[in-house]
Amino acid sequence: MTKQDWTKWKGIITGGLGALTARLGTLAYPMAVLAALNLVDYATGYLAAPCRGQRRQSDVGFRGIVKKVCMWLLVGLGAVMDWLMLYAGEAVGIALPFHFLAAALVAVWLICNEVISILENIGDIGVALPPFLLKAVQWVKAGAEKKGDPGDE
Repeated sequence: MTKQDWTKWKGIITGGLGALTARLGTLAYPMAVLAALNLVDYATGYLAAPCRGQRRQSDVGFRGIVKKVCMWLLVGLGAVMDWLMLYAGEAVGIALPFHFLAAALVAVWLICNEVISILENIGDIGVALPPFLLKAVQWVKAGAEKKGDPGDE
């Protein structure tokens, strides 16, 4: 590839990511974090498998990928719920002050799950974990669950 080709591809990728970020707004940051943690969790799970006495098998890896795709689908369902709430609010004359509340809560909850899974994988590899770290992540996860509980209002 020539330098001109690289410049063209960088422009396309940058433009695409810019458009996606503009469309997602505040949801772009949790989604970027979730994507990065999906990759890290998959990699640490792959590395931890022999330490757990498990074999690395393609069907297990495929199930892990399917799980990650389903996580993204959950965030999408949260976005659909947000759209429905905005639509219903608009129909009755109520302006809601959010665009991606349910989707963001789902993303934060999934991020916490990924961090917990990564910590478990790292622990299985044999690295000592600071005890407060897991508790802190579980506290954030519980907070996301509480914010998303409609019976809490």
